[in-house]
Amino acid sequence: MDFPQPLTRGRLVRRYKRFFADVVLEDGTELTAHCPNPGAMLGLNAEGLACWLSKSADPKRKLAHTLEMVEADGALTVVNTLHPNRLVAEALAADAIPELAGYATHRREVRYGAASRVDFLLEGPDRPAAWVEVKGVTLHRGAGLAEWPDCVSARGARHMHELAEMARLGDRAVVLFVVQRADCDRFAVAHDLDPAFAAALARVRAEGVEVLVYGCDVSPERVTLQRAIGMA
Repeated sequence: MDFPQPLTRGRLVRRYKRFFADVVLEDGTELTAHCPNPGAMLGLNAEGLACWLSKSADPKRKLAHTLEMVEADGALTVVNTLHPNRLVAEALAADAIPELAGYATHRREVRYGAASRVDFLLEGPDRPAAWVEVKGVTLHRGAGLAEWPDCVSARGARHMHELAEMARLGDRAVVLFVVQRADCDRFAVAHDLDPAFAAALARVRAEGVEVLVYGCDVSPERVTLQRAIGMA
């Protein structure tokens, strides 16, 4: 996934009300950017961290700039939660995820469960359909370990139960964690931050839900889904 225009570097002043970030650009300009991340952004919201912004040409937008990535502990981390699905869409089109390769069609935002939409529904002849939920991972608390979630995610637990139902019906059900930073080589669920999600994931894995973890190469020019990562 290439960024259409060069990103602008700045320094984070504060992130607040979940969707706003005050930033000072390198030329001293102060602005408020849209922060497309409803999570806690643990380790990525401290004052003074280097960050990168995109700018929209849409005159109807209230905030022209969007917070795209933050640098912490020497690693660039993508914080825009819209990007994991875009990365996965590119990778699926290129058959770059071997476990999910070979499906004839890839549909997005298909209704399933009580009131949800699955991120991807993969279909093809002579094979079960694959229902794929994508989770973007930004949390890193040391030792090369990526973790999810970074706060309580009741929605995430609900998705696990809905995936389990698809597995019970005979389809494939997959949760794909996309680690949006390059300094991690292992993945684990953050049990201490959301024990309910940890329990839900353990339960549905026993019921046939598959867990995949892929890492990214990240730069201010592009982000690429690159390699499989093992569970810790």
